[in-house]
Amino acid sequence: MTRLPEIDLFHQAGAGSGSLVRVPPSDSVPLSDRVRRLLDTAAMHRLAGISQLGLVSTVYPGAMHTRLEHTLGVYQNALRFLARFLGDSVASDWLDEPHCDAFVLAALLHDIGHWPFCHPIEDMQLDEIPRHEQRAIDLIGSGELADLIDRDWRCSAEDVVALLAGDNQNRTDGPFRAKQFLASCLSGPVDIDKLDYLQRDSLHCGVDYGRNFDAGRLISSLVIDPQSSRLAVGEKGRTAAEMMVFSRYIMFSEVYWHHAVRSATAMLQRAVFLLHHRIDLSASLKFADAEWIAQLRRTAAGSLAEPMVEGLFGARRQLFKRVAEFSMLNGEAVHQALAHRPHWWLVALSETLAQELSKRYRVALAPADLLIDAPPVKLEVDINTTVIHKDGTRSRLGDVSPVAAVLAERQFDHHVKRVRLFVRPGLRDQLRDKLPTNQHWADLLLETAQQSENQWASK
Repeated sequence: MTRLPEIDLFHQAGAGSGSLVRVPPSDSVPLSDRVRRLLDTAAMHRLAGISQLGLVSTVYPGAMHTRLEHTLGVYQNALRFLARFLGDSVASDWLDEPHCDAFVLAALLHDIGHWPFCHPIEDMQLDEIPRHEQRAIDLIGSGELADLIDRDWRCSAEDVVALLAGDNQNRTDGPFRAKQFLASCLSGPVDIDKLDYLQRDSLHCGVDYGRNFDAGRLISSLVIDPQSSRLAVGEKGRTAAEMMVFSRYIMFSEVYWHHAVRSATAMLQRAVFLLHHRIDLSASLKFADAEWIAQLRRTAAGSLAEPMVEGLFGARRQLFKRVAEFSMLNGEAVHQALAHRPHWWLVALSETLAQELSKRYRVALAPADLLIDAPPVKLEVDINTTVIHKDGTRSRLGDVSPVAAVLAERQFDHHVKRVRLFVRPGLRDQLRDKLPTNQHWADLLLETAQQSENQWASK
């Protein structure tokens, strides 16, 4: 029988015994000795200085929770999943102790490669910046973490990396089946990461959007898809899964892609774009938030980026103002033309557009006075999980849920991620007098984009 000290502590937590740490919302997270040793490493301790939501706090002041708090929540979800499946007659045959150890470690270490404002800067796809997934692999595979894994755990660092990287071999024999299943629990339509961040982010932002689904019901209904050996939802959990999909949609719409959050994001991205040749970004990946921000402010002093950096991190908040917005519903042509473009392309277009506005309407715009924010190249992961019915048949959630069908088939990104134009404070009213409607902006944007494409193609 598979035994894990963390699972034993998890079962004891309800009785008030064992070694526990409390995290919001008053959850008791069980810590074994080997987990405590892992949390005491420098790499894990750094996560306590990195905000989970970054610039979201410019709109929701309570969103100050850290990557470490989120990590503890994901780890507890991992224990919940294991407690659910170690009692399963099928899964218990191939979920042995090395696989379970690797899964617990992957939950604890899944964010180890993150650095301040990681996601928006990664979306820029700068050559000198590795993805946080690669940094995690490097940190896990050597040094203090690798030594602790070798000493305390019944798996290898390579086993943990394999789970974090995912497994797409579609094999259902022995070890491959366990890896495939556990990888889907780490990253998939319903996984231990989303189950935590939706509820935790919602809690700290002071909104209910991410908590409007029954997580306990969903976890109790989880099953193994016999065809793919991946995580699926039993029929009794269909409504909970549907509500989770909708909660995620609302959280993106009202929190992660709130227009003021995206203004702050666009300002940070343009500042980094202007300064990245003057900053050793690779070295700054080791910083926590405070040190990273201090370096950015020092570097921006006296440059074109200074107003944006100080507007974000200085004594007074000064966000750029929205002048136009386009989604697939109210601006399909613009959305299709600008969404998923490389960041350098959007910067070049915004500078050309600023120049064109100055020439046509006699409004003085510097190149960095206008910002274009658009959905990044990377798409959101699949939200269309598999539902296993009582008679053993299977279907996609979108086939049995009209809400999930719309969000899955018409692409999640197109509904929640919009193309927006922001201008320096003080310019919005001047420009609205010249371009009073979205259609005016759409016509000018499409015209300028086409002219720019022609010019770039001829060079």
